[in-house]
Amino acid sequence: MNESDIDRRTFVHGGVAALSTLATSPASAQSKRIRVGVIGCGSVSGSYLPHLTKSPHVTLVSACDILPDRAQAQGDRFNIPNRYPHISKMLAGAEFDLLVNLTDMQEHEHLNAEALSAGKHVWSEKPIANSLAAGQGLLRLSKEKGVQLWGAPAMVASPQFAFMSKVISSGKLGRLAAAHANYGHTGPDWSSFFYEKGGGSLPDLAVYNLTTLTGILGPAKAVAAMTSIVTPTRQIHRKGKIRVTAEDNAMVLMDHGKGLISHVQSGFNYFNPHGHDGSKETRHTVTVVGSKGYMGLVGYDWEPSGVDLATEDAPEFKRHAAEKGDFVWQMGASLAAESLATGKPLLITPEHALHVLEIMVATRESQHSGKRVSLRSTFRWPVV
Repeated sequence: MNESDIDRRTFVHGGVAALSTLATSPASAQSKRIRVGVIGCGSVSGSYLPHLTKSPHVTLVSACDILPDRAQAQGDRFNIPNRYPHISKMLAGAEFDLLVNLTDMQEHEHLNAEALSAGKHVWSEKPIANSLAAGQGLLRLSKEKGVQLWGAPAMVASPQFAFMSKVISSGKLGRLAAAHANYGHTGPDWSSFFYEKGGGSLPDLAVYNLTTLTGILGPAKAVAAMTSIVTPTRQIHRKGKIRVTAEDNAMVLMDHGKGLISHVQSGFNYFNPHGHDGSKETRHTVTVVGSKGYMGLVGYDWEPSGVDLATEDAPEFKRHAAEKGDFVWQMGASLAAESLATGKPLLITPEHALHVLEIMVATRESQHSGKRVSLRSTFRWPVV
C-alpha cells in the first residue's frame, strides 16, 4: 500500500477513534470543546473566525500574527484572550489543541511542522506543504506524534459533491469520457505572495477544482500541463509594482485511467462580469460527460447552487441539490474540531490533499519539461 493511501476507516480507527473514547467518557460527556489557536489574522481569518466562534465544539484560545496589530484586532473582535507575534511564543503560551493555519501559503509547511512537533492537531489552509515529499513527511510526523493533520479545501463536504459522486457511482452517465473545471478572476491586489514562488493560481485557485474532480472521478495517474505568466508585473497595495514569478495561468490535463481524461483551467487574468462574487455565478464551472449523460455543477464548487443533470433516459436538464445546507468553504476547521471532540469521521483527508499537491507540483514539472508526468500518490476512493 502506498504510504499516502490510507482510507477513512483507518483514519477513524486510529487517532480519531481514541479521541472518540475521550469524547464519550464521563468527564467530557457534558461538553467537549477543542481549544483552538489561529495563526494568520489577515483577510481569510475574517471568514474562518466567525464560523469557529459559532461552533459548539470550539473554544478560541489564541490569535497569532507577525503583524501584532492584526492579532490584537481579531482578538478583540472575537474575544480571543491570548495574542502572540510568533508561533514560538504561541506554542510556549496558553495551551491549545488544534492549530488553524491561515498564513501565506509559502509559510504553511514549516508552521505545520512546528505545530505537529509540539503535539498539536493541525488544520491548514491550502496547500499543506510545498512538495509531496514534505507533505508526506508532515503526515508521518502527525502519526508519530499521535495527532491529526487536515488540509483545505473542504469541497467534499458539500451536498453538491455528494450528489455528483452518487450520480457517477450509479452509472447514469454511462462510460465516463471527460470532465472539465474552471475557476479564475483578475487576481488579488492586497498581497504579493500570490505572485511569488510558492504562490500562483495553482495553489490558490486550481486547488478547488483539482480537489473536486479527483474527489468525484478518482485519483489521477498522470498529468500533462502548460502554465504561463500573462501579466508580468502587478500593482500591490502598500507595496507598489512587483514582478510576477509564479504562474498566473494554468491548463492541467489529468489521466484518471480507463480512458477518462479531465481538464482544469485557472488563472488571475479571467474577467468575470460578477467579479469574485460566487453567489452570482450561474455557469457550469464543473462538468462531467459520459456515453449516456451530462452533469454540470452550477456556480463555483466553493459556493455551489445546484447540479444540472441530463441523461439518455431523461434528456431535458433537471436541477438537483439546489440547496447547499450549512456548507461554506471556510467550514473545514470547524469540522476538524467537531471530529476531535466527538470522533465523527471526516471525508476530508490529508491523503487527498497530498494527492492534489502532487498534481500541482507535476503541473509545473510538465510545463518545465514539456512531458507527461506520472503520479505516485493516491487516496482511498470513492470518497464516502
